[in-house]
Amino acid sequence: MIVYLPKDYYSSTERYPVFYLLHGARGYETAWIRFGEVYHTTDSLWREGLAKKCIVVMPNVNQYDDDQDYNNARFKDAYESILEVDGMVESAFVHDVVAYVDSVYRTVPDRAHRAVAGLSIGGYQSIFFGANFPQVFGYIGAMSPYMWGWGKPCYTRRHFYWWLYPKLKKQFRDYPPYGYYLYASQRDMMRPSTVLLHKRMRKKGYPHTYELYPGSHDWPQGWSQEYKDMLQKVFKNENPLCNQ
Repeated sequence: MIVYLPKDYYSSTERYPVFYLLHGARGYETAWIRFGEVYHTTDSLWREGLAKKCIVVMPNVNQYDDDQDYNNARFKDAYESILEVDGMVESAFVHDVVAYVDSVYRTVPDRAHRAVAGLSIGGYQSIFFGANFPQVFGYIGAMSPYMWGWGKPCYTRRHFYWWLYPKLKKQFRDYPPYGYYLYASQRDMMRPSTVLLHKRMRKKGYPHTYELYPGSHDWPQGWSQEYKDMLQKVFKNENPLCNQ
């Protein structure tokens, strides 16, 4: 993972919220840096006082089956990445990533100060992170979520990725999010399924926002701008309300 800290982190004793930012298929921990202008966007918003300072964590959430598979962080193409979304990495995320970050960095270790968001497959993962661990993540963002992702038919996948609607019901009843954000672009191949999820959530009365951006399933007019929008909204309102 890559961890991006506020400029004054080492000169202060302040504790910070954490924004977990996930890549999509074809991606790994450097994707948001190489393509998403995450450093420039984050620094600009902090400097202008438009976003609350936080720790930004960009993990590699690809499935690597063994040490040889992981050797040199082997590139995985999109189709392989999608087929290997099986719930194993995702089930370990809270222990292996979140708990580690809380143990090493000065975080505020509660759901009101944790956000998780991602693009495409990462958006799909973020939805289920929020649904499976609502006591951990208070802000959820899905940018062009790859609905529905494929994966290996195994117990771990069934445990993590099945039964979304009952999980959403429990999430919004027992741990209403402080913010829930759905994004898609005008020519986005994932726009129809994102709209369906938005309509389902609106019908059920689950507070959230849905934003439509120009462009397609891509960075400049889509995911980069959507991250910029979400970063300005999180960690500012600790009441579980979000405009529809």
